[in-house]
Amino acid sequence: MIRLGTLLLLAGLAGPALAGTAYQCTGADGRTSFQDKPCAPGQRQQTLQLDDSQPAMPAPAPAPSPLPQKDIDTAPPTPAPEPVTPLPVMYACMRATDGKTYLSENGDPQPYQVPYGILGAAQLPLSQVYGPGGGGGASAPELNRGNVTPGLIARRYVWVQDTCRELTPGETCHALRDAYDEIETKLRRAFKSDQPPLEKREAILRAQLRNC
Repeated sequence: MIRLGTLLLLAGLAGPALAGTAYQCTGADGRTSFQDKPCAPGQRQQTLQLDDSQPAMPAPAPAPSPLPQKDIDTAPPTPAPEPVTPLPVMYACMRATDGKTYLSENGDPQPYQVPYGILGAAQLPLSQVYGPGGGGGASAPELNRGNVTPGLIARRYVWVQDTCRELTPGETCHALRDAYDEIETKLRRAFKSDQPPLEKREAILRAQLRNC
């Protein structure tokens, strides 16, 4: 039986032309040699068949080429997503003093005092202002003495409260766009030192308008 080490030795001797026949030669002195030619006369010969059918090892895959350094340095960073702010709840309010409307984020404004005459009571006849029900709250002796004048009515203060209603989403978007345009105009005209609070308000409005 031929040992594995013997076959490896033959492989080293035969080189690339390994496939074919090898010869084991044993001399009269018992020494054994291996060769790719028939043994010499007088030597005992044993023929060996060599097999070179082992599959070749695959070539290693080439390493990926590194990116050029300039491409790595100039790759733009991934921008952070802009925050999405829900639409604010806004109200259209009407002033109790003159009926003019304004926008507010407070749908329940606090009552406030105004001169009674600013509500138009000074233009009414005194009999209506101080008639049944006591519109101005003057006492009967004052009426009897005839000392009640429009100037006196105007100096009296009464409590009033503005009335408000909640805007629809469409009305809110329209109001936000108007406010954004106004801020943009102020930013273009503002000094650099006055811009930070305007820029902060601009960012808030831009985030709110993403829902419109």
